Amino acid sequence: MMGLLIDGELREAADGKTYDNINPATEQTIGQAPDASRSDVEAAVGAARRAFEDLEWSRDPTFRAHCLRQLLEGLRAEQEHLRRILIDEAGVPVALTHSIWLDTIIDSVSYWADLSESYPYETQLTAHATLAGVSSRRMILREPIGVVAAITPWNYPLPLNIFKVAAALAAGCSVVLKPAPDTPWSGTALGRIIAERTDVPDGIVNVVTSADPLIGEALVRDRRVDMITFTGSTEVGRRIMASAADNVTRVCLELGGKSANIVLDDADLPALAAGIAGVCAHAGQGCALPTRLLLPRSRYDEGLAVAQAAFESVSCGDPNDPDVIVGPVINTRQRDRILTMIERGKQEARILVGGAPASMPFGYYVEPTLFCDVEPDAVIAQEEIFGPVLAVIPYDDDDHAVEIANNSIYGLSGAVHSADIDRAMAVARRLRTGTVGINGGVWLAADTPFGGYKQSGLGRELGTDGFAEFLETKSIALPA
Repeated sequence: MMGLLIDGELREAADGKTYDNINPATEQTIGQAPDASRSDVEAAVGAARRAFEDLEWSRDPTFRAHCLRQLLEGLRAEQEHLRRILIDEAGVPVALTHSIWLDTIIDSVSYWADLSESYPYETQLTAHATLAGVSSRRMILREPIGVVAAITPWNYPLPLNIFKVAAALAAGCSVVLKPAPDTPWSGTALGRIIAERTDVPDGIVNVVTSADPLIGEALVRDRRVDMITFTGSTEVGRRIMASAADNVTRVCLELGGKSANIVLDDADLPALAAGIAGVCAHAGQGCALPTRLLLPRSRYDEGLAVAQAAFESVSCGDPNDPDVIVGPVINTRQRDRILTMIERGKQEARILVGGAPASMPFGYYVEPTLFCDVEPDAVIAQEEIFGPVLAVIPYDDDDHAVEIANNSIYGLSGAVHSADIDRAMAVARRLRTGTVGINGGVWLAADTPFGGYKQSGLGRELGTDGFAEFLETKSIALPA
């Protein structure tokens, strides 16, 4: 069993409790995880608070960069072990682990190491008369915010653990990481690598796992926590905001999405097949996936044929199979929720492909499901399903497409396809979303801010914008 990491010690939960870690592809127990209690969370926060206050960590970016480079090498050394964890506990298809679920994410740690050393923490302003009429020299200091509570989901467990922890460490913060109950080992493995393979001081990184998803409430409400960074559903994000308000704790939230893929009438439709099928990757468990496909009425039947062929070419399978991109969903509760949404969709639109549990002997599988003739206000066009489900919506012209795309409480991502780049850019600029890919362009990178408009979140991850989320700003004035 992998242990909690609290104040530099890899250990069991204080009361010795554990819970089963279940493989969603086999429904079998693969091992145990520590079932932390509130006392464990309080100990972790206390360790993080002491470490931040008492150590030089927050004031030594060179040492932080050194530790992050050690982490990079530690992750590389254990890359295959981490790959096994992702497949076994999250059901991530092995083919996907060679991209953003693992391999390229590990390399991103070097970005945070470099940024820790190069970031302009101090800016000098020229001396001139201030608003008070007094000539003064001023400097702007950017300092680490303090103790960060990082709460992560099960769909991209290791990537988000790394993103949040590495950025917070680079900025000089201490961290308490609480992974999702369904993917505890992606958190405990990271904690162990930090404890065993880096010089990160005791207490700077703490990892607590629990079967109780509400154990995060203890983190969110603790006055010793200076910031909460959370990735998950909008529903839970709202609760975190409400709880954080009591202490006016800063929150950075990356929440749900219902992104639109706008295919303009001059696009090369056959070339889009792979991208359309890609919405089913990891069983559609991605907040930024373009789960609404907007097709022009003038080419609607042609577009539907491409989409149908794309979905029919994708099947569920064993995540250990290198040809599979659609593995299981995370648990029986999530599978049942997706199937309920599909049944609602059958009342609202026409189904072309799928629509049932996949015929696997065991595991939490759902067939890739394609709906067409979907109205923009239909439930399956408005609510995040978080499964391998695509809703196809017809539109009249570019203005109509933008209107439909923006008709959502979410604003996380989007895509535009056109033979005319200028036309695609014009549409992209009108979308109320945090990211947009044009003609297959990929925005996800360590140096590119990621986050949403509207109810898709607050703040940004990645890039210097994401780094700044972990910093406070202090202004100092001196006589001229």
